Amino acid sequence: MIKQSQLTNFVALMHNDPNNWFENWFDTSYYHTLYNKRNDLEASQFLEFLIDFLNPKLSAAFLDLACGKGRHSIYLNKKGFNVTGVDLSANSIQFAQKYSTPSLKFEIHDMRQLFKAHAFDYVLSLFTSFGYFSDPNEDKLVIKNVKENLKPDGIFVLDYFNAAKPNLNFNHPFTKSIAGVQFDIFKRIEGDRIIKEIQVTDNQTVYKYSEQVRIYTRERLTQIIEEVGLKVVNVFGSYALEPYDELTCDRLIIIAKN
Repeated sequence: MIKQSQLTNFVALMHNDPNNWFENWFDTSYYHTLYNKRNDLEASQFLEFLIDFLNPKLSAAFLDLACGKGRHSIYLNKKGFNVTGVDLSANSIQFAQKYSTPSLKFEIHDMRQLFKAHAFDYVLSLFTSFGYFSDPNEDKLVIKNVKENLKPDGIFVLDYFNAAKPNLNFNHPFTKSIAGVQFDIFKRIEGDRIIKEIQVTDNQTVYKYSEQVRIYTRERLTQIIEEVGLKVVNVFGSYALEPYDELTCDRLIIIAKN
């Protein structure tokens, strides 16, 4: 007979695949609970700055990679654009599909695969939705697929964290409780990856998850983007599209043209 303590440990291990962590973590309710305070105002302001800068036609077709529950896609669609949001998480897409319209669609899709060749004027990868995979060649494959998804002269927007900025917030565990669920979080650098270990305690049952993202410099991202045939045309350092400074900026926003 399995003891309760053994069952708890078994459940925890079932949710802790280090190579395919994104398949488990992003599809749980705990992910959305932990990040339920994400700044929607900041997101909408960022999109407004992008729209003003890019000046897309109302007929423009957008592809929102790793769209989650669709907040960016929904906002862009309300501005009058045709938008498709894709994500690997079935639960997130099921939620987002409640907002579907003839000009707003959501589909389950792995960005390591081509979605629709030459179908989009803009492809967006927002709020660090890149660098998740254990093999860096798969990251490059994502960018290659971006190029194939774009129409001629289409635009790719990659919003990534600024890995060059000094950061002292590592190796300091912290705990937060949300809606009766306890999250114990520890973040560290291991090789060329930032790893966030997340232990979830819910009703005395413990689950273990992780988030992992590869550390890419501006120079390396530019190299990857241009190796697949896109051309970097702008680099910004904030959601207000301010100039990029590697020592002070929190974001690295790259705009590339097909």
